[in-house]
Amino acid sequence: MDDPKTLVSTDWLAAHLHDPDLRILDASWFMPGSGKDAKAGYNSAHIPGARFFDIDEISDTRSSLPHMAPPPEKFISRMRAMGVGDGHQVVIYDQAGIFSAPRVWWLFRLMGKTDVAVLDGGLPKWIAEGRETEDLPPVMRDRHMTVQRQAALVRDVTQVAHAAKLRDHEIVDARAHDRFTGATPEPRPGLRSGHIPGAKNLPFGQLLNADGTMKSPADLRSAFEAAGVDLTKPVITSCGSGVTAAILAFALEIIGKRDWSLYDGSWAEWGMYNDLKVATGEA
Repeated sequence: MDDPKTLVSTDWLAAHLHDPDLRILDASWFMPGSGKDAKAGYNSAHIPGARFFDIDEISDTRSSLPHMAPPPEKFISRMRAMGVGDGHQVVIYDQAGIFSAPRVWWLFRLMGKTDVAVLDGGLPKWIAEGRETEDLPPVMRDRHMTVQRQAALVRDVTQVAHAAKLRDHEIVDARAHDRFTGATPEPRPGLRSGHIPGAKNLPFGQLLNADGTMKSPADLRSAFEAAGVDLTKPVITSCGSGVTAAILAFALEIIGKRDWSLYDGSWAEWGMYNDLKVATGEA
């Protein structure tokens, strides 16, 4: 089921590839230390017409935390320069399948833009099907953009600490199980190990099929329930630095749950402050 507001298939994108108001973004991002270069990957092969969305640059660079959501005026400026604006249908993909693309889907949603979808299976599925790629950047013409920031879709550390204390939200952590329990150290130096007290653990990979596509809505719902998440409560999603938390938020949107938000600072912030409590072991 193709939904231009959440998830579209490679067949859908191929059928709409030459629509004048379609804009495609390569939103690839890799973990520091992975040895992978997202921009180099884009330069060597991307879906025809795709622009590169730099998650680290299109961020709030005034913050010491990694790739925090940019101020609306910076988002507008960067999108206009990339020729992305009002009236466009945006499709976002990444080079890993589904990893960082939902983060940029969330950013567009945060800015009040709803005609935005993630490509199911991303570039790997597109290439595996023998579809066309190119290595030249598109011609970009400035396009006017207006935004209306949706504050309900993001949470800061104070709001998350309040929710953890009151237990009136479900906090769901997308990190790997051993990072959640504190059994393995964090990849970012200087961070404590463990999780936000009261949080549940749903590693983002459990929402994906073996080929990197999203699981069905029924299976997504089952994954949240198996992780002990009470879907009658509002949900705050978290992870290491706010990237894979967006996969959880994206999955909640797909299953029709609208009262979700994303903790932008995630563990990069919570794990840094010694005055915030940390839990270890199972949820």
